Amino acid sequence: MKNMETKKQIGIWMDHSVAHIMKPANNAFENSTLKSEFTHNEKMHSLSKNENLMHNKEQHEQAKYYKSIADSIKDYKEVVLFGPTTAKEELANLLKADHHFEHVKIVVKHADKMTENQQHAFVREHFHLA
Repeated sequence: MKNMETKKQIGIWMDHSVAHIMKPANNAFENSTLKSEFTHNEKMHSLSKNENLMHNKEQHEQAKYYKSIADSIKDYKEVVLFGPTTAKEELANLLKADHHFEHVKIVVKHADKMTENQQHAFVREHFHLA
């Protein structure tokens, strides 16, 4: 009997404020977006009150943002994280420290801002999809 399990691959273009999650499915993609709660306006508001408060709030919101991304990829075998900022490395380091992801192949690549089509092409090329 052949193994019917499909390859579980997911691509995520991300920066510190938004993550575009792309799941290859039947020559197309299932797309979803996660956004960090820590907006520029929130940063300015917190900063006007107290710089320590701003940094604490930023760290808390960033941790929530990374956890929500991690939750969306926990059932996948291969993950490519790409984007223009250090957010992808920060997330990759958190995932590598978490034993829930020890069997997940995580690849981090630099990429500039991209359109949705460019992101899909990047993921297709990375995973050698048709």
